[in-house]
Amino acid sequence: MSFFRSNTSSNQTMAADKDLMNDIVINNPAEDSISDIAFSPQQDFLFSVSSWDNKVRIWDAQGGNPQGRAQYEHAAPVLCTRWSSDGTKVASGGCDNAIKIYDVASGQNQQLGTHNAAVKSLRFVNCGPSNQECLVTGSWDKTLKYWDLRQPQPISTVMLPERVYSMDSKDKLLVVGTADRNICIIDLNSPGNIFKTFLSPLKWQTRAIACFNRGDSYAIGSIEGRCAIRYVDDMQQKNLGFSFKCHRQNQNNNSMHANIYPVNSIAVHPVYGSFATAGSDGTFHFWDKDHRHRLKAFPSQNATIPVVNFNRNGSVLAYALSYDWFQGYGGNKQGYPNVIKLHPTTDAEVQERKK
Repeated sequence: MSFFRSNTSSNQTMAADKDLMNDIVINNPAEDSISDIAFSPQQDFLFSVSSWDNKVRIWDAQGGNPQGRAQYEHAAPVLCTRWSSDGTKVASGGCDNAIKIYDVASGQNQQLGTHNAAVKSLRFVNCGPSNQECLVTGSWDKTLKYWDLRQPQPISTVMLPERVYSMDSKDKLLVVGTADRNICIIDLNSPGNIFKTFLSPLKWQTRAIACFNRGDSYAIGSIEGRCAIRYVDDMQQKNLGFSFKCHRQNQNNNSMHANIYPVNSIAVHPVYGSFATAGSDGTFHFWDKDHRHRLKAFPSQNATIPVVNFNRNGSVLAYALSYDWFQGYGGNKQGYPNVIKLHPTTDAEVQERKK
């Protein structure tokens, strides 16, 4: 089942370039493609950026004047970054197989541990009945590892069916998308076990996963320009689950022929529970899953968008205009944009509402 066509095509949902005029622009935030953006859970305008130039940079855009606050390096491209819940640590992982931890107060970074292949995704999660905060890392070595930041060895290692491509967590729900379209569900009350594994309902490779705020559902995005909304509970899934097309551009206004683009990133609004998608077509959109319609569609920015993320209260959406390798080496032309923009959201854009 898809979103209602009449609603997604309504002029009321279409934004214009003028709706982006107040976006804060950070030019040249990295020397190569941007891979991830993560906001501090404690400050509205403090965020980390990982990139293919082997660096993680921390930016502060308080007052609308972005300032670089710190940076540290890996030995190879960095693929992911996230903050601890108290805002004192930044974690990152990348193609050097290493997990690094940066201490905000001291300005020092150290290697926490390693995988046997690139670290593709990581999250700080609360595990077990004690809600102990751990770092969970997912790798192309087909494992998940849980870490206590005070120890050099992982607390637990979970074998997965394939390489990790995407991962997200909310409350006690952890969802991992791997190669070969496997989706693994983990209940963090029992973090060392996979609760359920199944094939993605989407026909092509998983690109992005985001969990919704209640920890009972999640969104999957794929390279075929589709999203699926899934529920952990089988009955809820039967009644409420659906999929829909997005990030497609009709050819000559003909809906039967469309250019199809990967869904690169999905981010859930931390207050309203609506969500944003971004893709290789250079657009981002806000959606309401409960009422199954699009809230706002923004025009193409003439560069692929590899990642989007909300700040802690959803008042800002960060999006990167940066090459995502969608068209391979040949698409990485000289002068391709490498920019981060911060979009101040309005309730009209992101608040869930009935049609």
